[in-house]
Amino acid sequence: MLDMLSYDFMINALTAGILTSILCGIIGTFIVTRRMVFISAGISHISFGGLGVAYFLKIQPLLGALVFALSSSTLLAFLPEKRDKREDSLIGTLWSVGMAVGIIFISLTPGFTPDLTGFLFGNILTVSSEHLIRMLILITIATLIITFFFKEFIAISFDYEFSKVQGLRVQFFNLLLITLIALAIVLLINVAGITLVIALLTIPPSAALFFHKRILFVILLSIIFGIISSTTGIILSFNFGIPSGPAIILISFLFLIAGYA
Repeated sequence: MLDMLSYDFMINALTAGILTSILCGIIGTFIVTRRMVFISAGISHISFGGLGVAYFLKIQPLLGALVFALSSSTLLAFLPEKRDKREDSLIGTLWSVGMAVGIIFISLTPGFTPDLTGFLFGNILTVSSEHLIRMLILITIATLIITFFFKEFIAISFDYEFSKVQGLRVQFFNLLLITLIALAIVLLINVAGITLVIALLTIPPSAALFFHKRILFVILLSIIFGIISSTTGIILSFNFGIPSGPAIILISFLFLIAGYA
């Protein structure tokens, strides 16, 4: 363990794991209670299309991912109002189209072709100090927003229709929540990758709900489970040479199994 801390990149990786767990614990709790896991996964895969287009145009990849993610989140935020539309069908379509667009544009990019597995699982061992600062900023913004509108987020999470009848601006808060999800996904793609982002947004909160039902405690447990999973996964990666992303997912899955048991 002490050997790990002698490397700056390992300190950054452990810090990134902690910050990722905090961000995913805060936002992921509302994703799970609001039953928005499929939407979150859809936004993750749609943003891959933005990455591919950005690589092709030789611009900042995260900028392309951000445009795709925010555009899709805006569409999905207003989707519940369109009763004649099938939400799951649209998300599935956007999911597959986003991945297809990303793969095609990356394949058309002249020169070096990025490793697609890096987008799926990321590489938390290469996170920079600048990225850590951006993560800290988003955590602060997300915490302030959710704290300020905590009751409103609780209302739309547990009874969307009743909140609408009561005059709550459900579309606004739905858009705000999905926008936070999109920002978190885009920011964490480079660090964790698409698959790990979905896992950390979903598994720790799902496990936490087995141990407590009060949202504040669920958020806290989600963060703790995420920190333990990410830290343990990074340590295993360092000591045994295995990919950190899959290791983190499997460790977090153990908490879910414990919850079921």
